[in-house]
Amino acid sequence: MTEQSPVTQTAAAAVPTLPDAQTVTSVRHYTDRLFAFRVTRPQSLRFRSGEFVMIGLMGDNGRPLLRAYSIASPSWDDELEFYSIKVQDGPLTSKLQHIQPGDQIILRPKPVGTLVHDALTPGKRLWFFATGTGFAPFASLLRDPETYERYDDVIVTHTCRDVAELTYGRELVESLAEDPLIGEFVGDKLRYYPTTTREESPKMGRITTLLKDGTVFKDLGIDGISPETDRAMVCGSMALNTDLKEILEGFGLREGANSDPAEYVVEKAFVG
Repeated sequence: MTEQSPVTQTAAAAVPTLPDAQTVTSVRHYTDRLFAFRVTRPQSLRFRSGEFVMIGLMGDNGRPLLRAYSIASPSWDDELEFYSIKVQDGPLTSKLQHIQPGDQIILRPKPVGTLVHDALTPGKRLWFFATGTGFAPFASLLRDPETYERYDDVIVTHTCRDVAELTYGRELVESLAEDPLIGEFVGDKLRYYPTTTREESPKMGRITTLLKDGTVFKDLGIDGISPETDRAMVCGSMALNTDLKEILEGFGLREGANSDPAEYVVEKAFVG
């Protein structure tokens, strides 16, 4: 048996071993602020579409640096997809934005979250309200047949600063009708309502403003939001969540939870 060379030994020792490691399979950058990536899925991982997990990398101090990320892929997918912002001085995203296929990340396989169907009581129309990367949990739910089995009408609103920041959500929505796995469930139930707040686009304005002045309802041809028929999920900035809670409760909706389902839910986990 030949003795392993010192060079080979050094190279092998240099390969980092991460706890709860998963391998990056693809990365796509949408803008200088947004990117999406896919990783391998642990065989034992079971989650409900809309939940989040803790993912991350090793920090400079040798300890895991973890943040909550919504799983953007549906529960039936063989891989896990994530949609992330890039923060140049962010402890995690400053490093995470540079990952490449073949790299490893840490993924703690304990999914949790409130943006799940079980946290809502039965209804006829489901609203998804998202800003920025808050679209991620809805990317999961929009690709889940259960969403369309439970509701007659699904409306997803997505508000971003610029048109390019809508690309991830727009491409996903546009792909659903032709998707061989989900298309037949989607049918004509899904409506997409994108808005921008800075760059000019066909529909401008914050979704909160457009709800308060009735523009959304006029554009979509519906009377409004009612606790008898409407259910809602909210994922965005703290300011958006607070404003939408007030608006939805003004329509008579109550906030729900896994242990106490009601008419709307808000995700309280953030990526920094």
